[in-house]
Amino acid sequence: MAQRMRNLLFNIILALRAISTNKLRSGITIAVIGLGITALVGILTGIQVMKVAISSSFSSMGVNSFQLTSDVIKKKRHNGGVNISYTEGSSITYTEAKLFKERYKFPATVGISMSGSQIATVVYGSEKTNPNTNITGADEAYLAVNDTKLFAGRNFTASEVQSGTYVCMLGDGVAKKLFKNRMASAIDKEVTIGGIRCKVIGIMASKGSSMFMNSDNNVIIPLNTARQIYGGENSYLISVSVPMIGMKAFAAEEAEGIFRVIRRLPLNTENNFSIAQNSDLVNMVIENTTYIQVAAIVICIITLLNSIIGLMNIMLESVSERTREIGVSKALGARSSYIRGQFLTEAVLISLMGGAAGVIVGVLMGNIVGLIFHVGFVVPWLWILLGVGLCAIVGVISGIYPAIKASKLDPIVALRYE
Repeated sequence: MAQRMRNLLFNIILALRAISTNKLRSGITIAVIGLGITALVGILTGIQVMKVAISSSFSSMGVNSFQLTSDVIKKKRHNGGVNISYTEGSSITYTEAKLFKERYKFPATVGISMSGSQIATVVYGSEKTNPNTNITGADEAYLAVNDTKLFAGRNFTASEVQSGTYVCMLGDGVAKKLFKNRMASAIDKEVTIGGIRCKVIGIMASKGSSMFMNSDNNVIIPLNTARQIYGGENSYLISVSVPMIGMKAFAAEEAEGIFRVIRRLPLNTENNFSIAQNSDLVNMVIENTTYIQVAAIVICIITLLNSIIGLMNIMLESVSERTREIGVSKALGARSSYIRGQFLTEAVLISLMGGAAGVIVGVLMGNIVGLIFHVGFVVPWLWILLGVGLCAIVGVISGIYPAIKASKLDPIVALRYE
């Protein structure tokens, strides 16, 4: 064992010496191999970062919750992917939402909300937000079903929601824009939302932005206040939050059955609404990244095929240049297996050097996506191991023929070679 390790170390030293002797030729081959691995690891790291961003986006909506929406969501599988289609169903009316909340007896929290505006401007004194603030009308269950904490102040009361009181809760981003570093001082102040004055009773804790939404750029007003300001004909969103994630499937089935009864849908007819579960949406989006992964692997394979040809050419040229050296080694007693080992080690080493460079650049490039979506540094160990393994295979395939050719040289002929 010790002898084998010494032989391997000696072969590595000889390989490094040969590589340094032909810097330009070896460098080009290393760069070509590195390019293929960069494409593979870079794209797949970017996909991994996007998966983390998608999961965190939907997790911020509450992992224990699901929503009843008017959109009919259909998913159709084909060729390993999933097509998602949205069709507009019947709007969920305020009466239907109220009936559902009254009849739903499953041990869960039910919240009703509606979108008031997505282009509102909120003003306090001389400060105002950009005209892209989301105004949401919601009941007192909004914070619970959306897994949102309060930084300061309090939640709506049931009487405030019912009577349509002009109060509001500000998202972290809106509060910082209007009150700078004195967000807690916003409590009991009055802000103007589209010409309507509302008293601030709460500041929601920051949930951060994601690739789908900015939860901090939000203002929540009581549901009936929103109905007065924006009209009551909008479609409503029903959110249900269960105490434990294991109860969610049963809760969703119960919710579907009750809402079908409310809508008086006959048996054997399709739903004209959807139960949207965050985990399902995450899985559907992630499954559709399969095509990108396949494309990355194809690009890598094409590049590595070119690398095999280039590396084999370099090794054959190296055999020709070192024919006399091989003859001297064989004349001094070197076995054919020893000569094969030298050239095979050199080919694998060149390939691994290219792979290492490609892995480093690929991981860094892939994590640029993470900076955009505010996701931590991601290291895709599985794809890194795959990339390194491919490089080792490339080295063996490229080096095996030149190594065999070198080991079969006749020492007499080799010594006469000029």
